[in-house]
Amino acid sequence: MTRILVVDDEPQILRALRINLAARHYEVAVAADGSGALRQAAEWRPDLIVLDLGLPDIDGVDVIHGLRGWTRTPIVVLSGRAGNEDKVGALDAGADDYVTKPFGIEELLARIRAVSRRTGVHEAEPAAVRLGDRIVDLVGKTVSGGVRLTPTEWHILEILLRNPGKLIPQRYLLAEVWGSNHVKETHYLRQYMAQLRRKLERDPAHPQHLITEPGMGYRYTP
Repeated sequence: MTRILVVDDEPQILRALRINLAARHYEVAVAADGSGALRQAAEWRPDLIVLDLGLPDIDGVDVIHGLRGWTRTPIVVLSGRAGNEDKVGALDAGADDYVTKPFGIEELLARIRAVSRRTGVHEAEPAAVRLGDRIVDLVGKTVSGGVRLTPTEWHILEILLRNPGKLIPQRYLLAEVWGSNHVKETHYLRQYMAQLRRKLERDPAHPQHLITEPGMGYRYTP
């Protein structure tokens, strides 16, 4: 049975979607705010998430960024924001589709089926990762031992941690973190990787986990 997490702060929408999805043999959980959505996603591991953007505590786009730090679970945005900037922002953050309110339940169900076919069922990656002596919580964006990371350090680290053992090319990291106009600025990466090693590696001069592949890119080795 496909598990769907519905996130919306309007009780009547939560109730209507829970009833309609359950009637079509989906297993359904609900959350009324962003923090509840992140917690439910980590604990319940849904196969798909239906997400409103106008949440009372955390903006929906920030929730998408938080989820994409550790899971590739398909996300269908369901929002009253109909502007192109809102749609582009949500899709660029990692949403798989966008449905505007008011909506027809049959259209939403068709979008859910289409996204499920297109993406398949993804297993969520771990919400927390051990890196040497530290535990990196990719949901709460915290590191054990009181280590603090900048937003840019987090962005780089998340890409590496969700691709364990894989070589991540320099150009890919530069484009993802700084944009396609900066794919030759390799000194950016050298600087930030040095900072991450100082904060996370037991011996920054001889890293065991955040590895440089000279001339190619970087790799996280568990």
